[in-house]
Amino acid sequence: MSTQTKSPGIALDYVKTIGIVNNGFNGRGFANPYDIVVDGDKRIFILNRCDPARADAIRVGICTLDDEYLGEFGKGNGTGDGQFIWAVAMALDSQNRLHITDEHSNRVTSYSLSGDYLSHWGKAGSGDGELNGPAGIAFDSSDNVFVVDQHNSRVQKFTVDGKFIANWGSFGSGDGQFNLPWGAAVDNYDNVYVADWRNDRIQKFDNDGEFLAALGSSGDGEGQFMRPTSVAVDPEGFIYVADWGNERVQVLGPDGSFQLILKGEATTSKWGEEYLASNPEEKAERDISNLIPELPAHLNTPYHISSQTEPYFWGPVSVSLDHEGRLYVVETNRHRFQVYQKR
Repeated sequence: MSTQTKSPGIALDYVKTIGIVNNGFNGRGFANPYDIVVDGDKRIFILNRCDPARADAIRVGICTLDDEYLGEFGKGNGTGDGQFIWAVAMALDSQNRLHITDEHSNRVTSYSLSGDYLSHWGKAGSGDGELNGPAGIAFDSSDNVFVVDQHNSRVQKFTVDGKFIANWGSFGSGDGQFNLPWGAAVDNYDNVYVADWRNDRIQKFDNDGEFLAALGSSGDGEGQFMRPTSVAVDPEGFIYVADWGNERVQVLGPDGSFQLILKGEATTSKWGEEYLASNPEEKAERDISNLIPELPAHLNTPYHISSQTEPYFWGPVSVSLDHEGRLYVVETNRHRFQVYQKR
């Protein structure tokens, strides 16, 4: 087991893995997935960022927890309506519209869940309401949207259609300051959480941007982070963090105390099993491969270990929650996501 618990406050059970690489333009599978949202009908929407060589295939894929692939939508690489260049994160509003940030085009694009392009908004710059590298995105209970304005070292608050309300933050490492912030989440009390990437911490604010707490410090110990990329908060207040640089996920209690570490427990996905059944030569090679090797002493970084250990997370860029207590961990380097169930 790769789950380590320090407190009985929370437990997560591994459920399954879904994914297989797909560098084409359609069909099941993912290409450098970056984020997930789950709608009220339990459909899973996966943002495929794609690498630069396959940028034209940027899209949102749709599947179910039962491994059914439902299709995809998106208009590929570019700055036209419904297109993206460096898509980062997604969030659903109360009307089931999907909003996606693009850190290159400095805008937010909206789609219906049937895949219809609706609109986009955003303007490059550093003034009020202007964006420079928008990353994390989250909605509060009033459908105000919070966008992590990465290179402006701040968080901005907008109406759902992009009208500026407020912003806060500046460059630095003090309370309420940021250094390349990335992910965002909102809890049941409309507090805002930000993954402060280069400062190796999570910061918590009230809905108006008043600083409340800083969680974590640099390192690889319990409750320490190395370049956290994503944060999610469940209804009980437990905080889930994609500890990207440490190739793991950490869970903190509502008070910020360390609770649990996940390193990954992936099994072969159903899609992978079907592919191997159709390609017996590859299956034969896989069967004799050591997927959990003992590595030489000099290969001891989280990156080296995870890249050589197939069940582990490798590039855990995003954590997401559904309404039934399931945690989805997106691995951009292995083109898959792992699912855990909260007990």
